[in-house]
Amino acid sequence: MPIEIERKFLVKDASWRTRADAGIRLVQGYLCADSHLTVRARIQEDTAFLTLKGETQGLSRLEFEYPIPLAEAQEMLSALSIFPPIDKTRYRVQEGAHCWEIDVFAGANAGLVIAELELTRPDEPFEHPPWLGEEVSDDPRYLNVNLARCPYGTW
Repeated sequence: MPIEIERKFLVKDASWRTRADAGIRLVQGYLCADSHLTVRARIQEDTAFLTLKGETQGLSRLEFEYPIPLAEAQEMLSALSIFPPIDKTRYRVQEGAHCWEIDVFAGANAGLVIAELELTRPDEPFEHPPWLGEEVSDDPRYLNVNLARCPYGTW
């Protein structure tokens, strides 16, 4: 069963950029968003995915992701998205044994930078790089679906 275990942190400075890859733009919209199920369409350059996520239980939740045709994802975002799509650039930074994903948001969420780390178990140890800020894993405002619903720029 595919389970996502993820921790999220604010980023306190830009020193991570010296070790980051070139980044990739992501545009994603939500087709369904309730407490039990989130359905997302995401465009990542010339590829697209449909993702279903279950209810968050602590740091974990079920996650199913499937590649879909780009044209269909574009149509889903324009016709079926229940909130304006999120626009962000994702960078990867290797720190020790883990690869951090750092999302730099644009549009209504501009100014927000979040570092995410996927783990194999909730208590898995990991390095805390100096650019890592406050943990927000338990703050629902920082879930992407909630950033679409209530953007960071409106807080």
